[in-house]
Amino acid sequence: MHINSFLSLLLYHNKKYGKMTISENINRIKADLPETVKLIAVSKRQPDEKLQEAIDCGHLVYGENIVQELVRKEAIFPKNIEWHMIGHLQRNKVKYIAPFISYIHSVDGESLLNEIQKRAVQNNRKIHCLFEVHIAKEDSKFGWQPSDLETFLNNINFAQYPNIIFAGLMGMATNTSDTTQIEQEFHFLKTFFDKLNTTVFAKNTDFKELSMGMSGDYPLAVKHGSTMIRVGTAIFGQRFSK
Repeated sequence: MHINSFLSLLLYHNKKYGKMTISENINRIKADLPETVKLIAVSKRQPDEKLQEAIDCGHLVYGENIVQELVRKEAIFPKNIEWHMIGHLQRNKVKYIAPFISYIHSVDGESLLNEIQKRAVQNNRKIHCLFEVHIAKEDSKFGWQPSDLETFLNNINFAQYPNIIFAGLMGMATNTSDTTQIEQEFHFLKTFFDKLNTTVFAKNTDFKELSMGMSGDYPLAVKHGSTMIRVGTAIFGQRFSK
């Protein structure tokens, strides 16, 4: 689908969140996505009833950004759900999600990476990790500066992390209505991802995920090579405030 048509469709449905069911929203988004793009339904701050409705329609990939909420939901919902930690993660919280988490998108430092390795060993698991890269024009967002991450990866001893699957990169664009800026940021991250794929991770077939795009900008992210989009409001409607 042409990107302008895609954006028009998104804007049209933004006005209809309250009129469409959760299953209809999920199916609509999936129908417009390439097969290479995974939809992560962001269930943060959503009531259990809404999450159950999404599960009932067959969708089993969910993202959370608060550890306490993630742990609670993992305990009460089906065990075949693929859980993604998409928010800022403190080292002292890793132990709570290590027994079940599939992907951690927000690895933003060496100390966090070391902690994930430690907890993965304790649980006899391998955990997919994405490095969060700071691409937005906002200081409030987390992530590596690209040059710092590249330096770190060029000096890393990968043998120290046998329980980590280095799966790719994650980034969040600036919260702006300027689509040109958003596209530039997504394009930058894709270019950086491609560079790492041909250098540091040239022999690593696991390094294949580019997590970028949310409810307001995922068509632009898909246009620029995203393989994982993190969509909440466009599926569940407005979230509860806490």
